[in-house]
Amino acid sequence: MVLSNSYTELGGAFYQSIPPEPVKEPKLFLWNSPLAETLQLERILERDGPSRAQIFSGNRLLPGANPMALAYAGHQFGHFVAQLGDGRAHLLGELTDRFGELKEIQLKGSGPTPYSRSGDGRYALGPAVREFIMGEALHAMGIPTTRSLAVITTGETVYRETPNQGAVLTRIAASHLRVGSFEYFAAQKNHQALQQLADFAIGRHYPELQSEGEERFTLLLEQVIKRQVDLVVEWLRVGFIHGVMNTDNTTISGETIDYGPCAMMGVYSPDTVFSSIDKAGRYAFGNQPAIAQWNMARFAETLLPLIHPEEKRAVEIASRSLEVFGDLFNDRYQRMMACKIGITQAESSDAKLISELLHCLQQKRLDYTESFDRLTRSLTSPALAHELSRELGDWYQQWQTRLSAVGELEQAQQVMRPMNPLVIPRNQQMEQVIQISTQQGDASAAEQFLEVLRSPYTLTDKTEPYQRTAPDADQGYRTFCGT
Repeated sequence: MVLSNSYTELGGAFYQSIPPEPVKEPKLFLWNSPLAETLQLERILERDGPSRAQIFSGNRLLPGANPMALAYAGHQFGHFVAQLGDGRAHLLGELTDRFGELKEIQLKGSGPTPYSRSGDGRYALGPAVREFIMGEALHAMGIPTTRSLAVITTGETVYRETPNQGAVLTRIAASHLRVGSFEYFAAQKNHQALQQLADFAIGRHYPELQSEGEERFTLLLEQVIKRQVDLVVEWLRVGFIHGVMNTDNTTISGETIDYGPCAMMGVYSPDTVFSSIDKAGRYAFGNQPAIAQWNMARFAETLLPLIHPEEKRAVEIASRSLEVFGDLFNDRYQRMMACKIGITQAESSDAKLISELLHCLQQKRLDYTESFDRLTRSLTSPALAHELSRELGDWYQQWQTRLSAVGELEQAQQVMRPMNPLVIPRNQQMEQVIQISTQQGDASAAEQFLEVLRSPYTLTDKTEPYQRTAPDADQGYRTFCGT
């Protein structure tokens, strides 16, 4: 098996060819065996640890690898930066997995590039462990995401606020195309490059649009909007807070990318923010739908020259496509929340039932994940049903009545279980794992955490210690970008 790299077909304006910078003493810290099997990598990898450490640190290259740093721009906290790009990442190439899907292999923390902006191009072990675990957790919960194949320690020190152990993470993605990729060329008014990029995105992610002529760019916008709606609805389903929804972290594929200051919501509150750099709460849990819509508006702006040669007409067409975001989100969100409480055929009146439950969770400071898990289990546990009836008051009986009225009471638990995880990567548990990984150099805690998180809807003998958390566990908790 030999890697290819489709980006070379686009031309030098889209990337900078540059090799990874070798590291001092690479050692394999975390390895994703299920993902490696899916990628069919075992055929080209030697089975001993040192060779994998050499390859996925960037010291050696896979056959056919053509390392490059991709160019992109982005709106960061609403402010446009005309040139960002991969400042510490090298895209090695792509391969076809066993499902026939094209996947890209990128090293993160593999050294400086022309886009580093005076950065050292390195990555610390703690953030690498977080990204590895969070990606696997979301994947297991059925949420579109990039994933991590390996974490390699480098034997070098990375200096941030404090000295940190260095690491290189291998990220796997359907592609690394972002809204910021389009903004890069739109800012330059390079319409030829924009069309190249749009056709590349269509060929990679939306091949059914290739035969749609000039309308394909409007349809591309609409398809990306749909995937962003679906993605954010899934985040809200499990209480995920991205933390930095900049346009350079918004993928065209609809995958979750960049797990810097991300976190999981414990006690339910739409205002929940954990990111240390999100001072105004721009990317709070409940703001994520509006920010996704804002990001899609920025994407639409980049496509205007392709949608129609007359700017006024292009704006009218793009505006119509953007207008569907709100209704589409509300419909899919209400259907998702209805399924979380066992209702498969949602009615308009169910919105009030859902809203009242969320209000109750917020007022009583109840845990989001635990509450929906308990609701699920209460359908077959009279003791738990009695407990929740006291805790949630009239709402619990209204819910039971609603399920009974449409004959859904019996199958409700089957509907609810795959919507409501038993375990999530809780913040304090994540911090404990990171602390053990970085201070003791021991990956066993991360491996144990991953084993549980990979079966989020199944109760096992290892699940229970990871289910519960103190109500005030997240009080004062802060996450950092980990740059």
